[in-house]
Amino acid sequence: MSCIIAFDYGVKSIGVAVGQKITCTASPLSAIKADNGIPNWDTLAALFKEWQPTQVIVGFPTNMDGTDQPITARARKFSRQIHARFKLTTQGHDERLTTVAAKERLFELGGYKKLTKGKIDSVSAVLILESWFEQNI
Repeated sequence: MSCIIAFDYGVKSIGVAVGQKITCTASPLSAIKADNGIPNWDTLAALFKEWQPTQVIVGFPTNMDGTDQPITARARKFSRQIHARFKLTTQGHDERLTTVAAKERLFELGGYKKLTKGKIDSVSAVLILESWFEQNI
C-alpha cells in the first residue's frame, strides 16, 4: 500500500498525519516537538522507518489572498530538508484555514478539553492530507 505522511509545520510543534492513497483517508499521529522550527531529526527518521512513506506532504501557510506568510519560507525549507536528508518525494500544499477547521473538529468531538496544541497540529495535518487527496487522487 502507498503510505503518505503529512506535516503541519510550526516553530514549537509539527503536526503529523499518515494516510493511504488507496482509501484517501488520513489519521493523526503524535505531534513532534520543534525547537524554533527545528525538529529532532532522529524522531523523523524513526517515523519514516516505521511508516515507510512513498511521499511527504508539507502544509505551506498562506494568507487568504494566496501570498506567503512569514513562516511559509521556513515550511518550504523544512520540506527541502526532508527531501535532502531522507531522499523522499516531498510536495507542498496550501494549508489555509486548517488550524481553524481542526479546532472546530476537535471541539465537536469533545469540547475544550480536546483542544490541546499537539492534537490541533496533528488534526491540521490530517486536513492538509485530506485536502491533498481531494485535489490529487
